[in-house]
Amino acid sequence: MSAPILHAVLHTPIHPPYPEGMLQATFGLGCFWGAERRFWQQSGVFTTAVGYAGGAKPDPTYHEVCTGLTGHAEVVRVIFDPERIDYPALLALFWESHDPTQGMRQGHDIGTQYRSVIHAHSDEQHAQAIASRNHFQTRLLQAEYDAITTEICPAPPFYFAETYHQQYLAKNPHGYCGLGGTQVRYAP
Repeated sequence: MSAPILHAVLHTPIHPPYPEGMLQATFGLGCFWGAERRFWQQSGVFTTAVGYAGGAKPDPTYHEVCTGLTGHAEVVRVIFDPERIDYPALLALFWESHDPTQGMRQGHDIGTQYRSVIHAHSDEQHAQAIASRNHFQTRLLQAEYDAITTEICPAPPFYFAETYHQQYLAKNPHGYCGLGGTQVRYAP
């Protein structure tokens, strides 16, 4: 899939190779337009890109993903400087930015591509994701929410979404963003 070379907001490359020392995180929290914006606004994030991951079809298109037959989720790739922002801070932002108890949806966005996912790029990220889920589950139960349905698994291949999806809400400031969150804070 063709994607732009530079991030429309950060003016950094969205394709590898990335500068030495950068780490990668991948999250799915509903429609990737709003998810990407949440992460690119964080200090310490070098670049972001939206794409598809977790399914069986190589190089899927948006229309194929929307059928629900590819198994892919809409995800955001976050390249970050661990000296400026750490993975646990990104996890906290992930949990607070959507409702991880909704299964195959986020609000009015319904389908497998809108499911909540964390794709871990190392054993350390996987352990931190599990610990953060357990912590946030306690916080959600205190607020009378249901069980978290977020998938946490090793990072599968990432496929860039079409160019018009990259940094969509920067190019279309009044565009749709279905992210709402639960209003439950990650930290007490």
